[in-house]
Amino acid sequence: MSEIPAKATESEDPSDGARTAAGALAADATEALARAAAGAAAGGAGRPGDALWQSSPPGSIYDYIKVASFSIGPDGLVDQWSLRAEQIFGIPADRAVGMDPVEAFIDPDLRENGQRRMAEILDGREWTGVVPFRMPDPEEGGRGEDGLAEVYVMPTRNKGGEKAAVCIVVDVRTLRSIETDLAASQAIFGQSPFGFLLIDTELKVRRANQRFASIFGGSPDDHRGKGVHDYLPRAEADRVSATLRRVLETGESITDMHVTGHVPGSEERRHWSINLYRVHSGSGRPIGIAWLGTDITARRAAAREAAAARRNLALLNEAGARIGNSLDLETTARELLDVVVPGFCDLATVDLYQGLLAGDETPPGLADGSAELRRVAFASAVSDAPFRGGSGEPVGVGAVHHYPFNSPCADALRTARPKTVPGEEGGLVQSTLAVPMVAHDTVVGLAQFARTKGSEPFGDRDRDLAVELAARAAVCIDNARLYRREHERALILQRSLLPPGDPVASGLDIACRYLPGNASTGRTGEVGGDWFDVIELPGHRTALVVGDVMGRGLRAAVAMGELRTAVRTLALLDLEPAEVLSALDEIARGLGTPGGVQQATRAARRPREADLSEVYLATCVYAVYDSVTRRCTFANAGHLPPVLVEPGEPALMLDVPPGMPLGVGGEPFEEVEVELPEGALLALYTDGLVESRDHPLDEGLQAFVGALTDPSRPLEDVCDHVLNTLDTHHGEDDIALLMARVQGLPAESVGDWTLPREPRSVGRAREYARGQLLSWDLEPLVDTAELLVSELVTNALRYGEGEIRLRLLLDRTLVCEVWDSGLVQPRRRRARDTDEGGRGLQLVGLLSAAWGSRRTPRGKTVWFELPLPDGETGLADPAEALLSLF
Repeated sequence: MSEIPAKATESEDPSDGARTAAGALAADATEALARAAAGAAAGGAGRPGDALWQSSPPGSIYDYIKVASFSIGPDGLVDQWSLRAEQIFGIPADRAVGMDPVEAFIDPDLRENGQRRMAEILDGREWTGVVPFRMPDPEEGGRGEDGLAEVYVMPTRNKGGEKAAVCIVVDVRTLRSIETDLAASQAIFGQSPFGFLLIDTELKVRRANQRFASIFGGSPDDHRGKGVHDYLPRAEADRVSATLRRVLETGESITDMHVTGHVPGSEERRHWSINLYRVHSGSGRPIGIAWLGTDITARRAAAREAAAARRNLALLNEAGARIGNSLDLETTARELLDVVVPGFCDLATVDLYQGLLAGDETPPGLADGSAELRRVAFASAVSDAPFRGGSGEPVGVGAVHHYPFNSPCADALRTARPKTVPGEEGGLVQSTLAVPMVAHDTVVGLAQFARTKGSEPFGDRDRDLAVELAARAAVCIDNARLYRREHERALILQRSLLPPGDPVASGLDIACRYLPGNASTGRTGEVGGDWFDVIELPGHRTALVVGDVMGRGLRAAVAMGELRTAVRTLALLDLEPAEVLSALDEIARGLGTPGGVQQATRAARRPREADLSEVYLATCVYAVYDSVTRRCTFANAGHLPPVLVEPGEPALMLDVPPGMPLGVGGEPFEEVEVELPEGALLALYTDGLVESRDHPLDEGLQAFVGALTDPSRPLEDVCDHVLNTLDTHHGEDDIALLMARVQGLPAESVGDWTLPREPRSVGRAREYARGQLLSWDLEPLVDTAELLVSELVTNALRYGEGEIRLRLLLDRTLVCEVWDSGLVQPRRRRARDTDEGGRGLQLVGLLSAAWGSRRTPRGKTVWFELPLPDGETGLADPAEALLSLF
């Protein structure tokens, strides 16, 4: 140490007044010590190691400042040493008493000056100053810590009247720390941008800063003594008071506690974030709670806006993912409601214009919003909460209703703008958003979103979101509506191209089934290109056809219709099955190219043009059954093989060469002729019956063959059994199933004669025909049949070649056939009045129900057909027919 600091006040004259003042200060120090002792006796809390020196009454400065006292006797040595002095200097009393303070505490360089000062003090002069000191090392021979003390020395006298001194010592380091902390505390408390309160143990405001006062009015001093009930509503104040007590009792801090209330003069709800922590005295005793609050009203509003934006974005994302996955109207409407209930609203409905659903483009009342609507979907998160219609009555799903012209819903439909409908007094619904569903500038219906009482009311953001959701759903619903309309039209087209009811054929018992794709699963799918047909041919023969155009939709249905028409035309030409398929192949190749097959062939030769032409591929099996011989001729174009079940035998797939699909071209088709026993069952089908995504084709074929275990059952039952058994093997594609049971023409229903090539054969043919008809009890047909048989045999003699064959067939009609070896086909012509001949075929056409000719492997056959007499269908009179020719 260089020297003792100059901060000192000295009494120039050690008078009695000075001694009296010094005695008063000593008495004050002694009183402070007494109070401290009384506090200790009262059980005040002190720091560890303080056996006697305890806390003074609450708020005492001695809780924070280290103050010690000791006295110096007339000899300049310590004669009394306090406990606090032991704590400050680290020297026990038994060592301190009798110790020279100058020698013990003053640096050797300053001891001379210290001895002089001590002499002056003992001479009656007061002194105060800051003295650096060195605490002795507790271990002998060591150097203690350096300290700094503010010392106040007062002269006094002992009991014997000798001069002595009393010293009051304050730890300067503690004073400097308190000074710094106080300055920092004042700066924080006074300049904090947050509301700052110090609440005492009675939960009253002890101190408030300017920021708090600026919010709640008045000056900071005006808030002293107030409680939380003076600032917050009762329920909120009770909650905060309970929290304050818990903090005071447990010492656990509270962070970001949200408090809601109002500021004076405003009804606006304000939100604060509060931090609470317990405040302690220097001795560790709780003296109150610090309250730090910040206004988060704007932050809460921004958070709500952000949460609403995130919710709306999530709803839009969900709507994009879930709405429009189906092309079914009702499903799409339900998908919209699944998104909005309960995430956006509590109740919701979708109403669509009934006229648009029925296929009308502009139903009456569409413009003014008064047209009938059908409720297609309803959803509610509240039980027993029906959504009412325009009449005020509940409207169920599927019900047709309309809104009055002056209602908000009709106004929304009329103006294509959303409307807010307030809830009924005493009702469950708080408010409703009526949002028109607009697709492609056309209002297709109305979506209503309702929130019940207790829910947050609709805002502008909610209105915008509802419009966006309704618009997305409207486009999907309109697409579904248009798809349904086109699908229904395609189905009508498809069904119009299929045989009506169960076809009838000579010598065959026929049953058939046609199921559109997904019919088994209850979902509406696209129309396909499957078809079947039963075509009656001359001579009690029947053509059985099953085909499948590859692909789906209207395009496939149209192609199927063209191919089916072509099949019927080719079949009536009485071509062989392989020839029919060859001609169909040419037709299929020309379907996708304007200009027909020639243009398609040229396009195939030019690759760039080939890419622009559509390709139509189809599979088809074509069979011709002759009921007289019970023989069936098959030709196959890439189709699945027919299945045959003979009586008493297991089902088997016929080995018919599959050939290439129609439309490929370039490959000939083969024919297979099979004789079918009486009672045999023949099945033709498309791949939708036996193939699916989950089951391979071989497995489906085996299941189909296995299902034909009892062919003797009625054919309708067999068809139902097959479809029920194979239910798990189909569903994605169309199904066409044609089943025929063989019932050959009995021998007694056939008359067959061979005639030589001579004029007498004409009369013999008439005799054969008369005799056969009389044996069949068909006397009303005798005259007409004789006349027409005579004409055909005469033509065979005149224009044909080789021997002549006459055959009469009796089934549902009477058929007469005349065979010869000539290749020239008869041609009907109109004879002039002056001609003596040329009217034979005209007569055949007038008197018969149908007539024609066909080629055979060894010539041709000319035939005619007469209806059987049933009492209702009258026969043409041959005489009148002859006269009509002239």
